[in-house]
Amino acid sequence: VQLQASGGGLVQAGGSLRLSCAASGPTFSSYNMAWFRQAPGKEREFVAAITRIGTSTYYADSVKGRFTISRDNAKNTVYLQMNSLRPEDTAVYYCAAFKVSLRGATPDTMDYWGKGTQVTVSS
Repeated sequence: VQLQASGGGLVQAGGSLRLSCAASGPTFSSYNMAWFRQAPGKEREFVAAITRIGTSTYYADSVKGRFTISRDNAKNTVYLQMNSLRPEDTAVYYCAAFKVSLRGATPDTMDYWGKGTQVTVSS
């Protein structure tokens, strides 16, 4: 599975962005999908995950209620809708595909990674 994230940019605090991650290959729907982010000088951290057919989702406490992960298996795409953005959300955002359970989603358990997309939130 090859993954390509897009949709990042510069936004003011309180604004919104929607990230997309397009996957190539016929097996997209056999993977759970996740978003991670990495700020300068910090470790990569989990943001959100969704099951293969989108029936369950899981979020980091820091984004719960503000971010929504979704997927469209017909389009081989996973999305991250980010609302009420804060300066501390500034990071490079990565999408990833994995097989373990949603709560087992860590950087070490991902099977495939996409290249990141930069999100910058100004105060």
